[in-house]
Amino acid sequence: MAREHVVMTVNGHEEDFLCETDQTLLSVLRDELNMTGTKEGCGTGDCGACSVTIDGRLVCSCLMLGVEANGKSVETIEGMAHGETLHPLQTKFLEHAALQCGVCTPGFLIAARALLERNPDPSETEVRYWLAGNLCRCTGYQKIVEAVLDAAQEMRRG
Repeated sequence: MAREHVVMTVNGHEEDFLCETDQTLLSVLRDELNMTGTKEGCGTGDCGACSVTIDGRLVCSCLMLGVEANGKSVETIEGMAHGETLHPLQTKFLEHAALQCGVCTPGFLIAARALLERNPDPSETEVRYWLAGNLCRCTGYQKIVEAVLDAAQEMRRG
């Protein structure tokens, strides 16, 4: 299989690697770059566990080829915290117990961050709509929605 040279920025750091032309971005992140925080849930773009942002746009990394990320900026769950300081969304997910097994959590956090970057004061309905592409098989969604709303309020306070 052909391998192609790809250069992309991941969480603010330039990454330079070779990948198979049919390799998904999810596979590149996990297997080539050792960024295993992004999870594979379904492999068909239905669950949102593999959510990342590409140039600020929320995407399912299982549906995008790694070569398509050439020259782009990718943000993953690994880039959400600043050193030991958690992002407010991460803190609120912990405070609200908005997770159980954790497979879906990175995708929910990335999607919620993308929402709050676009709309810092979403309604509950807007949060539910925005997170509709993320599935959790372990818990109800109420705690997740509450955590996002609480984080939004905290982030607006600065």
